[in-house]
Order: sequence, then C-alpha cells, then structure tokens
Amino acid sequence: MSTHPAAAVPETLFDDEREQRWRARFTAVRMSRPHWALDAPDRCVYTSNASGTTQIHLWDRASDEHRQLTDRAAGTFLATLSPDGEDVWWFADTDGDEFGHWVTQPFTGGPVGTPLPAVEDGYSAGLDIGREHVLVGTSTDEGTTIWLDEQVLYRHPEDAGVGGLSEDETLVAISHSEHGDSRHPALRVLTRDGETVAEKWDGPGKGLGAIAFSPVRGDQRLLVGHERRGREELLLWDVATDTETELDLDLPGELEADFYPDASALLVWHTHAARTRLHRYDLTTGELAELPTAPGCIGSADVRPDGVLEYTVTSAAHPSSVRALGPDGDRVLVSLGAPAPDSVPVRDLWVGDVHALVAAPAQTGPLPTIFTLHGGPHAADEDRFSPVRAAWVDAGFAVVEVNYRGSTGYGSAWRDAIEGRPGLTELEDVAAVHSAVVASGLTDPARCVVEGWSWGGYLALLAAGTQPERWAAAIGGVPVADYVAAYEDEMEQLRAFDRALFGGSPEEVPETYRVASPLTYVDRVRAPVLILAGENDPRCPIRQVDTYLDALADRADLPYEVARFDAGHGSLVVAETLRHMATEIDFVRRSLARITVPST
Repeated sequence: MSTHPAAAVPETLFDDEREQRWRARFTAVRMSRPHWALDAPDRCVYTSNASGTTQIHLWDRASDEHRQLTDRAAGTFLATLSPDGEDVWWFADTDGDEFGHWVTQPFTGGPVGTPLPAVEDGYSAGLDIGREHVLVGTSTDEGTTIWLDEQVLYRHPEDAGVGGLSEDETLVAISHSEHGDSRHPALRVLTRDGETVAEKWDGPGKGLGAIAFSPVRGDQRLLVGHERRGREELLLWDVATDTETELDLDLPGELEADFYPDASALLVWHTHAARTRLHRYDLTTGELAELPTAPGCIGSADVRPDGVLEYTVTSAAHPSSVRALGPDGDRVLVSLGAPAPDSVPVRDLWVGDVHALVAAPAQTGPLPTIFTLHGGPHAADEDRFSPVRAAWVDAGFAVVEVNYRGSTGYGSAWRDAIEGRPGLTELEDVAAVHSAVVASGLTDPARCVVEGWSWGGYLALLAAGTQPERWAAAIGGVPVADYVAAYEDEMEQLRAFDRALFGGSPEEVPETYRVASPLTYVDRVRAPVLILAGENDPRCPIRQVDTYLDALADRADLPYEVARFDAGHGSLVVAETLRHMATEIDFVRRSLARITVPST
C-alpha cells in the first residue's frame, strides 16, 4: 500500500464574522425529539451533541432534569426505553463499526448490564421491547436471526428484520427477503412459538413494510406500508382474520403513518417535492386533516397519551426545533441552548422529471458551484437545515442538491430506476441539472465541484471518472471506490441490498459491477480528488478505499489527498465534523485556484 498525501486542515476559513457563524452551526446544541416510556411518559430518552459528541441523554419531565447517560469516544445514537421507564436500552458497538449488542442501564443511574446474554453480537436488525418479552434481530455474515427473549424465533441466510410485537405480545411481525430481494421485502406474522399465522407478499418489485401493531390490547391490526400503485401508501391488515383494508388518502407524493394512542386515527407523514407535513386520518369517519404545525419540513413526530403532538420541524433557512401542538396551541417544547445561526432558503429546480434544490449567496453569477449528492441511494435531499450547505454558501458557492433517480419521495418507479445500472443512471440526472444551471447563468462551468458522502461519495468518485469534463474537483466522503472489494468486506445487510440492486453478486454479474465501479475509470479522472474515510466503516470499508488511493498514486499527474479518521461510517464527534468541513472547503479553494478564470 502506498503512502498517500494527507489533506490539510486549516485553522480558519474566513477572516470575518463568517468564521464564527459557520462553526456555530455545527457546535450549536442539537437534540432529537424525546421518546417517552410507554407506561411512564414522564421518562424520556433522546440524543444530543451537547458534550461535543452525539450521546444518549435522559429527560425526567416530572423534575425537568436532563442527564447524559453514555460517554463513549465514538458516540452513541441508538437507544430506547422499556415500557415501564425503568431501563434504558442502547446499542454498544466498537468505535462506530455498528457491530455489537444491546445493553441496559437503569434510568435513575447504575451499571451497564447485558439483558440478553445468549443473543449473539451482530449488526442491529431491529428491537421491540414489550412488557413481558423482547424481540431483537441481529445480522451477521451468516444471515439474520430474530430472537424472542433468548430463544431463536427465526433464522435465514437472506436479510430480515424485526417488525414488532402485538400489544398483547402473542404475535410477532417480521420482514423478510426469502425471495431474494431485500429491497422489496415480504411480511410474516408468527406466534411466540414460531408458528406462521399469516403471510403477505405483493410480488416482485413491490415491497411491504410493517409499521406498527395497533396499540390497543386485543386489536390485532397491523399498519403496513405498501407500493401497489407505484408509491408508498398505507393499509391495515387484520392478522386475526387475515383481511386487509387499503387506505385511499387523497394526497400526492408518498405516505408514512403511525397510530394515535387509542387507535382511533393515524398520524400521517405526507412527503411531496422535498417537503413533509403532518395529517390526522380518522379511521372511523375517513376524515383527513392537515395539522396546524409550525411552518417548515416535519421530521420526527408522535402523539403522547394525553393527545399532545410532539414533533421536530426545520427548513433550509432555519435550524430544527422540538415543538408541541396541543389544546393551548403550538409551542417550543424543549431547547438546550441557543439555536444555530440561520442560513439562506432553497429554491426548487425541475429539469424534466429531475427535482433539485438550489441555494446561493447574494452575489450574481456565474458562481462556483458545489453539487452535493445525497447518500442512500434510497434517501432524498429535502428543505431541511444543513450546516454543510450553509458553510458552502458562506464560502461563496452555489449549492445544488439533486434528487436523482434512486431517490425516495418520487414514487417506486423513480426509486427503482437504477436497478441493474446503478451509478451511471443517477449521474445522467446530475449531468442534466448541471447543464441547466450552467445555461441559466447561475453556475460557472469551469468551477463545478462534485461532493457527497456514502452513496453520494461513491457517485462523486464515479462522476470524476465518467464525466471528467464537468468537474474541477471531486470529494468522496466514506465512499464506495472499488465496488468488488467493497462487496467482499461490507456488512451482509448491504451485500443483500447490492445483490438486489445489481441483479446478483459480483461473481454472477461481473460486468454490471465493473461498469459501476469508480476504480474502473480512475485513469480518466482529470480533477483533484479528496477522499475522507473512516477506519472502522462497515458500509464502505477501508480496504477498498485504499485500493482506489493506490490507483490514484499511480497517476503522477493527478493531485489527490486523503483524510482518515478513527470512526465508522462518518463521525458523531463535532470536532471531527468541523475538521471535515474545513478540509473540504480548503481543498476546493486550492483546487479552483489552479484554474485560470476571471474573478467574479
């Protein structure tokens, strides 16, 4: 393995008020929406970066006491409460590698315990804690195992996951991909003894997702997400009678939901054109009403036992807040400090069927432009606050976020359009948006940068090799760089995903992997390349990054740099995130300085 040039980390990026502003957006205390214990709703758990690293925190509403629970170097982000609120369950991995097991600590303080010692270590495949039983899933190289307490309930080489326990804990729902397509799972309901009660599968290309059993004891209805009409919609499956009712909601876009506490209604998330709003759907009358939440894009939300809605809301211009909507109106529920400084709004850009979000500083164009590509690929950029986007705008860049084919929120066909040809398909959409913003006068074609993390990092490296004429620099954060090596080393859940996406393994469809791999095109890269990589990453493992870096090292004519960090698929440490951002902007500035263009 070659020795590779390390990326510089500048002490400052700006010599004016922008320096404090961009850093404050990352260091401002953030918190997730508090989740309460089912039978003790005054006891809540949430994540926060208040200590400088994302950790698990507790909130006792009765005393209004907040307390940090975990203090691990790489951070902690998966946690929940037992129904009685006595125990906090959190997932213990090693240095961010996502491989580990669930542990417990008393809500009031005490030592860490291992509640299910017989359950093998693995990647989490879900958890549901009942009043009497615990349902937990683990994934390893041998496949997925689902445990009820410490007994194996289900095991299969293909990917599977916990769907949930019925309220009376007599039924267990699981998702599975025994048909070989983990991207479009089927559902099965079992007894506690592992006997099958009911099955549901909509056939090839149409996945089903178990959302939640009814919270009312004796009501065996399971809320399910389906895509029978080409988008995410909802149905109620009465498992006891094996009958279903599709819910025909007159809303465009895609839908998610959960039950109200008494199961009389559903809380519905409606996502359309990169924005999400909340509705209440009455299961008796069929009445659908938008809830009067604060302006912005809704994130997490739930209804408390007293009927008060608690939710998070944000926009590109304003940071997230945790709010409550009840009989007395809408208010901020809890805040742990001063909010992050605001930024600029985004505007919508449609290029044919491709939707993009554009943010820009006040200067007139043509501007240097960063195309920042989201991960997933099954995710989407939305009108949400982003310190990363804001930092690029402060640095004088227009920012373009493309919801390419493969993104969620635009229907099943859009999401699945990359099957059999991942990578190159998404980049066709990026190229179309690139051409549009250049033609509009916003973007300087000589100063375009492609950047992303995870799948976005993969696309950035692939773009550098397959669209070299478009890019003046490329940044890949925790990327797939050598797809064959990545498949060999990544977690089994992702291998199953890749087999479904590519149409088989690298041995079965080698040409599909070859044309989708950035390593294939490394000799065509013209622009300087920056790679940021986690040493313990189970999703985009470090060995395949080193393979790509070694190939870059063989290119004596090409500047490249690498920033390695001691974490997994990204970092939960605020100081590390600041270093990443400073490294990226400094690298791009130096890369663009090599280009002779008139100053704007």
